[in-house]
Amino acid sequence: MKALEAPRGEPRPLRGIVLMVCAVTLFSVMDSGAKYLSERYPVLLVVWARFFFNVLIMLVVLGPVLGLDLVRTRRPGLQLVRGLALGMSSVLFVSALPWMRLADASAVTFVTPMLVTLGAVFVYRQKAPSGTWIALAASFVGVLMVIRPGSATFTWAALLPLGTAVFASIYQLLTSRLAGVDNGTTSLFIGALVSVDVVSLAVPFVWVWPRTVLDGLLFVGIGAVGAYSHYLIILSYNHAPPAMLAPFAYMQIVGALLMGWLVFGNFPDAPALAGMGLIAFTGVVMALRRRSRAAPAR
Repeated sequence: MKALEAPRGEPRPLRGIVLMVCAVTLFSVMDSGAKYLSERYPVLLVVWARFFFNVLIMLVVLGPVLGLDLVRTRRPGLQLVRGLALGMSSVLFVSALPWMRLADASAVTFVTPMLVTLGAVFVYRQKAPSGTWIALAASFVGVLMVIRPGSATFTWAALLPLGTAVFASIYQLLTSRLAGVDNGTTSLFIGALVSVDVVSLAVPFVWVWPRTVLDGLLFVGIGAVGAYSHYLIILSYNHAPPAMLAPFAYMQIVGALLMGWLVFGNFPDAPALAGMGLIAFTGVVMALRRRSRAAPAR
């Protein structure tokens, strides 16, 4: 069943870190492709392509190996809700991209780990790590610095990445609940399958054929890159524990900054950069604190 996992040998933390950085960098590449397409095509069509080609690639690669195990689950209800949360988070994020800089939208979604911590406290009754409430407040201040409600640059679309973070936190909490119940490969596939099934209901009403060959390749590419990025993340966990890798996920903000500058010619201003830095700093600090708590006593 562990079709996406590499054989485990000696832990290689550096390799795990490199794989994680490569994965989140590719996520930025995927997001830049989604931003380009969302400025030219209906948002739902872009989201559909992202999940459709993801599912198609997984079917081609894993279907012959896993067969029906690819969709066999012990908790179909939780998997359904989890897939719906994934789909909603993607729709809201892509909806924001035509109106926001890529780096701004990406940075706001990085309050997700804080929301996951809150959910774990209130839903799973876990004890909050020390400093959680200060970190949450600091992250919220960072978000305000990025979107700046009331300023001339503010648009209501800036709230969409916050919605993305809410649904992404639900997705991650349910992923945690399903760990050890369903295989990780199965959960990855079902999440994308539910999302594409739901979005497909609206696609006939917004369908537009790609206008250029490049656009067609991008529609396929965002799904392919998304699938490969998740594969790299799974491989990274074979070499290093999640607590060690979590801080390096924030390299995605750097990737979004570079892609926004190179592809779209925009770069956040000083207040937005400061807000991104605050969000990333609080997230990394909390990840390091969780790592230190998880480390065995010596």
